[in-house]
Order: sequence, then C-alpha cells, then structure tokens
Amino acid sequence: MIASGSRYVALGSSFAAGPGISPVVDKAAGRSGRNYPRLVAERLGLDLVDVTYSGATTAHLLTDRQDDAAPQIDAVGPETALVTVTAGGNDLEYIGAFIRGSLMNTLAKPATLFGRRVANRIRARVSYLRDDTAYDETTARLAEIVREIRDRAPSARILLVDYLAVIGPMTRPRLDVPLNEEQLPSVALMADRLAGVFAAAAEQSGAELVAVSGVSKEHAVGSAEPWTTGFSLRSPRLGGVVPYHPNEAGMRAVAEYVVRQLEDGPA
Repeated sequence: MIASGSRYVALGSSFAAGPGISPVVDKAAGRSGRNYPRLVAERLGLDLVDVTYSGATTAHLLTDRQDDAAPQIDAVGPETALVTVTAGGNDLEYIGAFIRGSLMNTLAKPATLFGRRVANRIRARVSYLRDDTAYDETTARLAEIVREIRDRAPSARILLVDYLAVIGPMTRPRLDVPLNEEQLPSVALMADRLAGVFAAAAEQSGAELVAVSGVSKEHAVGSAEPWTTGFSLRSPRLGGVVPYHPNEAGMRAVAEYVVRQLEDGPA
C-alpha cells in the first residue's frame, strides 16, 4: 500500500489525461481534473504530479518534448513512490485509425450517390492493421520506460495501466460507431494486440499490470453502461464528445481498479 502524502507521478496519453471530461485543468494537454490519476490521488491522499498529455507517444514519455512540455519522465525523482503509465496507443495509431475510419465512413455514406465504387475508395483510405514489428517496438519502449522510472525512483511501485475497451460484444455499426461489420473486427484486433503489448511489457520489465482492457469489454460502446464515448463530429463545447475515449464513468472505473491493485495486489 502507498502511504498517504506520498508522491505519485502519472504518465501517459489521452486515455489517462481525460480530454473532454470537465473540468479541464490544462487545455493544451487535454487534461481533466477528474481523470483517473486525480481520482486515485484523492482517494488515497497522494501528492500527485500529473504530466499526462493527449497525443503523447512513448517517445514523449522518454525523450521528446510535446509542445512546451518536457519529456514526461522528467517528473519522476527519487522521492516518487508511485508511477502509473498509460501510453502506446498513439505509437500504433490505434484510436487515430478508429476515428479516421469512422470519419471516412461518414463521408462515404453520402458518396454512395456517386456509386458504390467511389464510397469504397473513401473507406479504403484507412488501414486498421499494423505489422508485428510495430507491436514489438511499442512493447520494448514501454519496458524501457519502466526501467528508466526504476533508475530514477528505485522504491516506486510502477503500474502499467492499459486502455479501456472501446469495442465489445454489444458494439454494432450505428450512428456513433460508423464502421461496418467487416471493419469492427479489425479495430477489436488492434485493441487486443495493444493489450498484449502491455502484458508483454509488464512481464519483461517486472512492472505491475492493471488490465482494464479485458474487464471493460462489457462496458464498451453500445453497452448499457459504456465507459468510453462513441463517434461524434461535434466538439465537447458544442455538446459532442472526444470520440472513442474514456468518459467520466470510465475514469472512475479505472481509478477503482488502480486502487484495488495498490491495496490488494493483482485481481
């Protein structure tokens, strides 16, 4: 268990930052005041340093600046007692491909007026699959992040928190998931392989794994209580959502699983 008042550093991309969830505490980073790191810190009374940043890749965690922000790893020091890491999806263009595919399908629908061939050409502009090398490289980078954290904070607990499921058994093509029955399995495969990246990185590095990807499939888009958003062309300011990202319920669920891990060990 992490003692109250301990330093907690949160690293990651938008699935940790929480874009679109009010209140926004850092507009450039798309960082919410109700993301899972904030909820965990409040629950356990931790001293949070939240450097999560929407759009971050593993390179932004390790070596690269993002806008005016330093590499996220710089926030980790000897006094750090807990680090959570949620990153890697942007390396694989996971959600990016999902959003582009949904946009292209939305555009292709009216294009059928010009013929099915035109519509299919629009849909075909998005590829949902990556080769094995991309997944292996992302696994290696996540493991490298863990090793670098351990060098900077030898006593810290390090949790790899993977991605909430967007596609699940109840997800079907519809207005807020504008993909067809042939495209959805490809997105689901990308999600499963990303979950495998986290599991492999945890095994290679010795980090703890919080595998919310599996337990959240029953709460994917189309379920009675979704933990992620669907597709929308409207921004949150106009009543829309950030497509295919955690919602408030999802962030609460991730925080609960992280706290359980810290208090009781792996589920």
